[in-house]
Amino acid sequence: MDAPSPKTSSLTLSPYSSPNVAALLKIRIMAWSKETGLPVSVHVRVGGRVFHLHKCPLISKSGYFKKALHTLTEIELPDNFPGGPEVFEMVVLFTYGSSTLIDPFNVALLRCAAEFLEMNEDYGLGNLCERSDLYLNQVVLQSWDDTLIVLQKCRTLLPLSEELLIVSRCVESLAFMACMEILDPERRRETPIITLEHLASRAWSCETVKEVASQDLWIKDLIALPFGFFKRIIGSLRRQGMKEKYVSPIIVFYANKWVLSKKTHQFWENINDTENKVSVILQGILDLILMREKASRVIPVGFYFSLLARGLHLGLKSDSMAKLQDQIAASLHLAVVCDFLLPESETESISSSVELATMQYIVSTSISPNRNTGHVLSDRYSLVAELWDRYLSVVALDPNMGHKRFMDLVETVPISYRQNHDYLYRAMCTFLLEHPNISQEEKVSVCKYLNCQKLSQEMCIEAVQNEMMPLRLIVQALFVQQLNTHQAFRDCSDSFRYAHYGDFSGSLSSSKCLNPKSQTLGETPSQEAEAEAAVKPLGLLIQKDIITQRSEFSREDYESTSFRIQNLEQEFMSLKRLISKGSEQSHPGNERSLKMFGLGGKTLSKKRNPLGQATSCIGSVSFASQRKCASRLLKIFHRIALFGKIKSKRKSK
Repeated sequence: MDAPSPKTSSLTLSPYSSPNVAALLKIRIMAWSKETGLPVSVHVRVGGRVFHLHKCPLISKSGYFKKALHTLTEIELPDNFPGGPEVFEMVVLFTYGSSTLIDPFNVALLRCAAEFLEMNEDYGLGNLCERSDLYLNQVVLQSWDDTLIVLQKCRTLLPLSEELLIVSRCVESLAFMACMEILDPERRRETPIITLEHLASRAWSCETVKEVASQDLWIKDLIALPFGFFKRIIGSLRRQGMKEKYVSPIIVFYANKWVLSKKTHQFWENINDTENKVSVILQGILDLILMREKASRVIPVGFYFSLLARGLHLGLKSDSMAKLQDQIAASLHLAVVCDFLLPESETESISSSVELATMQYIVSTSISPNRNTGHVLSDRYSLVAELWDRYLSVVALDPNMGHKRFMDLVETVPISYRQNHDYLYRAMCTFLLEHPNISQEEKVSVCKYLNCQKLSQEMCIEAVQNEMMPLRLIVQALFVQQLNTHQAFRDCSDSFRYAHYGDFSGSLSSSKCLNPKSQTLGETPSQEAEAEAAVKPLGLLIQKDIITQRSEFSREDYESTSFRIQNLEQEFMSLKRLISKGSEQSHPGNERSLKMFGLGGKTLSKKRNPLGQATSCIGSVSFASQRKCASRLLKIFHRIALFGKIKSKRKSK
């Protein structure tokens, strides 16, 4: 069988219209009466019309009339006669010896009518049954457009068209031609085959998917079929060997058109028993679509999210919902946060919505230990944690979200799975901004899982300046910034030591860097000073690899850089002494105050004095004063870090 290239047919009405058939039939009846000299003797009622015919032509071609007219002269055909009076006119014209015009629009009707009237080979060679089958096999099933037309006409002829194998022949023919369309290299030389790979990393959009589906006209034709026929074609495509990466997009496009599209929702609203019909199609899609690991490679996870959202609205069966949720959990790391479920109604509270509860269940299932046999946390878990934290930034906008409920959502993903806390910080900031009236204790509770060491430099600087953050978190962020500054000093000083030892002797004040072993958040500035004193002179730090690097910098560059580092260090130490002196004057018994802000699990002890100032381990100074000092510190940190980066780049050149 040849496989013509599928193209969308311009469906037109059959040229053999009813008025022409009626006129021809009238002429044939008059000619028969004149030739034989016999008047009409049979009256056949079909629908609301009565046909006055001769007995002999009817019984010579039809077993049904031969039996019925044996004793009767008036016959009424049942209401389920295929095609009604229009098709009966064509059948009668055939019995009078006229060549009936058969086309894709009426061949299924004529075949079913001929079967009903028993117009088979027992009542003459070349009868209507044989001629209709011959046209189906040799004409219709060789053309994509004609086969689609016939299959659409079979919808009103069930179950007779099914019994006559018209439907199955059309289904198999369409599946065969679709497979040939995929396999034929000449037709696919310039036009790529449609897959879903480029939609995997994008948010699900019905309009985008619709545009993709319209690129191949044969797919557009298939997804326009009723679901019963479509389901059978998908089964035939798989039986005939089409690869799943080409079959799955067809199913996705069909679901997008009839289940997910908002325009289709309006179409279903005008049909009775809408929800039941849509739910039947959705259930059928779930039976057709791939699940488990094979699906994650060819079907975007956003499609499953869309099906899940529609299923929640339609009240899908619990087993089907569980199947969808498990599939999403298995491929959640491939999703984008825009796919996550949110209530459709803007007035509905997010915190108590079924969508949020469903998302929490999916995330907890996705990171379940049963899904990973190894002890090392995979990148998959960190991706899920990042997606969840970004989703929490949206959920936190709900004014009805309590801090306990928010903490419950944060704890859905274990804190150890989060390699970066930037998105968690954003979610907490959003929650604190939308809930300004919560107490300090509740703020501390909300932010207790935030680790400043896992914040990027930009987020850490922002946390120090964020007035909504608890004081303990701000001090931790300051310590992290201080460690980063010391590391910048160390990198910058080491680069000059190794580069200029041959030209200069002695040690620079900038060489008083921290010992790397002492750079933990639990250590205090007094311990850092002891570590600085333990650093060896510059002349003892290196004894080789000098000559090859001496030409990189000039003497003037070195002196300028050395002077700049000394000034920065002096400014930094002066500011530290100023803070320490102010703290001692306001609270003399507080010499070891900074030790209490490590990450070793110690908490910030603070109380309120009558003037409304916070008395804590860093002295009785107002929050405004502390933030002013912190702001000055940040400026120094930023200058030092920027300076270190510039010198590192020059060294790399």
